[in-house]
Amino acid sequence: MIPFFKKMAGGGQRPPKVNLSEVFWSWLGAFLGITPVAYLNSNLLSGSDFVYIIGSFAVSACLVCGAVRSPLAQPRNLIGGHLLSAFVGVACWQLFHPFPWFAAAFSVATAIALMHVTQTLHPPGGATALIAVIGSEKIHELGFWYMLVPVGLGVVIMLIVALAINNMASRRKYPEFWF
Repeated sequence: MIPFFKKMAGGGQRPPKVNLSEVFWSWLGAFLGITPVAYLNSNLLSGSDFVYIIGSFAVSACLVCGAVRSPLAQPRNLIGGHLLSAFVGVACWQLFHPFPWFAAAFSVATAIALMHVTQTLHPPGGATALIAVIGSEKIHELGFWYMLVPVGLGVVIMLIVALAINNMASRRKYPEFWF
């Protein structure tokens, strides 16, 4: 049992502190990436049944604007991870909705496994799958449209902003790879 706990001791080094320029560009990218999606949701569609923003977008903004070199933040992972996970989440809700606790766990685990297999691992994708299961009736009524709106549209908007903002900064380059 002791070796098990020894693994939890850490031993690696934390990342270096980022300079204020990095903080600024991360903040600006996240703000401008979330703004259009939140605006659509709050102002143009209030009173409608459409949903344009989901919680997992916040984590995607953190990755594509704050960890631009991470393999998990690259366009293939951003788009592929969200879309695949959205599909899995909706399918799990439709198949297992009488057992929401099972649908929730199965959707997240399956989304992670499929993102690994397809090399599109993007941690917010797990939340995208979960939201399809635990989301409101509005989310459930979307069915597989959930993949396109809000998920597909949201990640495309965030990708466009990430491409623009991250390449304005002299010390940043995004993406590291496309495929």
